This record gives sequence, C-alpha cells and structure tokens, in this order.
Amino acid sequence: MLIQNKKTLAIAESCTGGLLSNMLTNIPGSSNFFLLSIIPYNNRFKKELLKVPLKILESKGAVSKETALLLSRNIRRLAKTSFGLSITGIAGPAGTIPIKPVGLVYIALSSVKKNICRKFLFKGARVSIKKQASVSALKLLRENL
Repeated sequence: MLIQNKKTLAIAESCTGGLLSNMLTNIPGSSNFFLLSIIPYNNRFKKELLKVPLKILESKGAVSKETALLLSRNIRRLAKTSFGLSITGIAGPAGTIPIKPVGLVYIALSSVKKNICRKFLFKGARVSIKKQASVSALKLLRENL
C-alpha cells in the first residue's frame, strides 16, 4: 500500500527492539518505502538522536503519549518520509511502576497532516507483547494510508 500510494516510512521503535523493522524488511522490495529505523532503547538516544526534550522524558517518561508522538514526528522529519511510526512501552517483566504496568505500549503515527497516538495494554510474556505491539503498529499505519 505504501508503494501504491507513493509514500515512505521511517520508524523509531524502542520496546520492540527492531521487531517491526524486521517484519517490514522481510517484504521483498521494502527498500522502496522503508527508509530508516532507529532503535533508541536508551533515553540518551531518544534525547540526542530524536530530540525528545529531557523535560518530557523526566516529567512524562519514555513510555508516554508525549514521547511516542515526538518520536514519530521527529523520525519522520529526520528521514524526510511521508510517515513516522513509533513504539514505546514496557515489554517486561521488569521496569514497571504502578501507573505503568508490563504491557503498556504507546504507538504513534506522524504525517504532515496529522499525528495519532494510541495507548495499549497488551497481555502476555515479553516476546508476545513485542509481537502484539509490532502488529498493532502496522494496523495503525494501514488504517491511515
């Protein structure tokens, strides 16, 4: 659909660790639409490479709507693509606080026309959460093509 619509994509994925990028690069010809992926697993690189302000990371957290939206917008601008897609969340089993449980994931999509962020609470083990998040990101992209 991206090729048919002459659109391009860049991804910033954190908790999925490259799984979404792997899924896309399994498609023959994906280099015609998939231009860049960054895995800013550590907050330092969310800040340095993708320009998420330290103030946002400290006040809202890396797993937040605000961070997800900035990641998607800034990866799109960096790569000069039609769409920027981001995933940030907690795949577990550690890294949680009461208001941010295992399975909490924010997925954001940015285009010139609009920015969308969805919040998910996936169930299951780490690998299952990563798969659910990656598939949900693709669904969000497809819905907005």
